[in-house]
Amino acid sequence: MAINESARRVILDLAVTLDGFIEGPNGEVDWCIMESDMGFINFLNQIDTILYGRKSYDLWGQYIPINDDSDNEKEIWKLVHSKKKYVFSRTQKESDNQAILINDNIVEEVNKLKKKPGRDIWLYGGASLITTFIKLGLVDEFRLSVHPVILGEGKPLFIDIKKRVNLRLIDTKRFYSGVVQLCYHLNDSN
Repeated sequence: MAINESARRVILDLAVTLDGFIEGPNGEVDWCIMESDMGFINFLNQIDTILYGRKSYDLWGQYIPINDDSDNEKEIWKLVHSKKKYVFSRTQKESDNQAILINDNIVEEVNKLKKKPGRDIWLYGGASLITTFIKLGLVDEFRLSVHPVILGEGKPLFIDIKKRVNLRLIDTKRFYSGVVQLCYHLNDSN
């Protein structure tokens, strides 16, 4: 895939339950469907950078699939680990040398990243970092894969958003599994 000539986009690509949770009450994501027809490998080839909050990075930033995982999952994790990683944290001051740590000046640092040549940027999360990016207007595309499950409780996708964010639907995809992917851009009136 060609490198973007224009500014890189920050894309929030995330699985979410029908009732708006990104994790169960104990952090479980066993409800998340990963099928090859969902195009996640294509998405990973569209990006070259991943943005994590500290907790998400601690959980998933260096995750190694187990032998029982499918070849598709192993390929996904190989691609994930080939990307440049940035971790946003207010408290952590040292990096593990696998990621670049950003403690402050979020807007400036993200805008610097967007101006560098390269592919798009994946905002992985967690919920606190997603909230910060939304409040700062740093998300260019929302790509939400709504899974056919209602958890009833867990970690919500959107927390502490106090201001309306108008979005414009640009694409939808429906998959055999029942997952529906919704892609939005910020509405020009924001």
